Order: sequence, then structure tokens, then C-alpha cells
Amino acid sequence: MSVLVGKKAPDFTTQAVLADGSIVDNFSFSETTAGKYAVVFFYPLDFTFVCPSELIAMSHRMDKLKELGVEVVGVSIDSHFTHNAWRNTDVNEGGIGAVKYTLAADMDHAICKAYGVESEGGDSYYPAGVAMRGTFVIDQKGIVRSMVVNDEPLGRNMDEVVRIVEGLQFFEENGQVCPAGWNKGDAGMTTSPEGVAAYLSDNADKL
Repeated sequence: MSVLVGKKAPDFTTQAVLADGSIVDNFSFSETTAGKYAVVFFYPLDFTFVCPSELIAMSHRMDKLKELGVEVVGVSIDSHFTHNAWRNTDVNEGGIGAVKYTLAADMDHAICKAYGVESEGGDSYYPAGVAMRGTFVIDQKGIVRSMVVNDEPLGRNMDEVVRIVEGLQFFEENGQVCPAGWNKGDAGMTTSPEGVAAYLSDNADKL
């Protein structure tokens, strides 16, 4: 796996199911996210176990992410037709319902390879060839600012995705960095010895 933080997010054009349920053959990531923040998150397979809980959790946070100007794209190696079938399966029957973001198809594995999250199997719990649980937060210039990859049994906290976007925007707006455990509304830190000392004197006990 290569580290993409600080690099241009790989572009892709593929078949997808959009948030409104329409199926397209030429979803362009770069065109859709131009000038926007973006989250690309990979998951192993449709109709599996941990995955539906993550996809539903992401959908529940879409109103907040839209407020932050974020475009979200979920990606697995399944086809757009399988994505559509999963969206049209009730959550009470193991489906995900009409999630509020795009699901992109990666049948040739080109996208997960470009992002470095195709499993090679080995000691991982993933079977070889599927996409790992990778999450990428991308800024308005198309640069990856955060990447996190979990092993297959470990579901992600989608509130953390929101927090990372809020932290990135806080830094861009204020020039202050976000210390450990930072949440929106908390104090930031000025990047100087004096700034570190001032922050720690007020907050070290709460870290």
C-alpha cells in the first residue's frame, strides 16, 4: 500500500448508482467533485456483514456532510447492478436502502488498486482481491488529506469522517492545527513553541 496523503487523489470514471437511484455508465469522480471536498470510502463486498452497518451509518451523516460541502462516493468491486439490488433491499432483510450518496462499481479492481487498498490476503482477514475498509478525505484541490484503513472485522466510526472534515476546514479557515481529540468548537493550536505551551497549559489534563 502506498501513502496517498499529500498527493492528488486518483481520478476514475466508472459505472455507478447515484444518490437519486439512477444508474449511469460514466460517473466521473473528478467532474463530480471539482471544487468540493470529497470522501471516497472502500468496502469489501455488497450483501455481506459489517459493510451494511457502515454504509447505513455514512448515509445517516450525509445531511451534515452536505452542509460541509462534501461529496461522498462508496466503492467496492461489485457491479453497479449489484449495488442497485442492495439499495433496493430493505434494511430489515440485510439491505442498505436508498443511501444518500453514490456507489461506484470497480469490477476490474482499477480503483482499489489506484488507491492502494486491494487486499492481497495473507495474514489479513480479507480474502485476496476485495477492497479493504479504506477511507480517504480529499480537499477542494483534489489532494488527499487523510487516509485510514481498517482490517475486515473492524467497522469504521463515520463520526470520525465528519470530525476530520471539520478539522481540515478549521485549519484552512484559521491556520491553527487540531490537537488530539479536537472537535468542532474546541480550541486549536498555534504552530509555535509559545502556541504549544499555551494550549497544553489549558488543556493537557483533558487530553
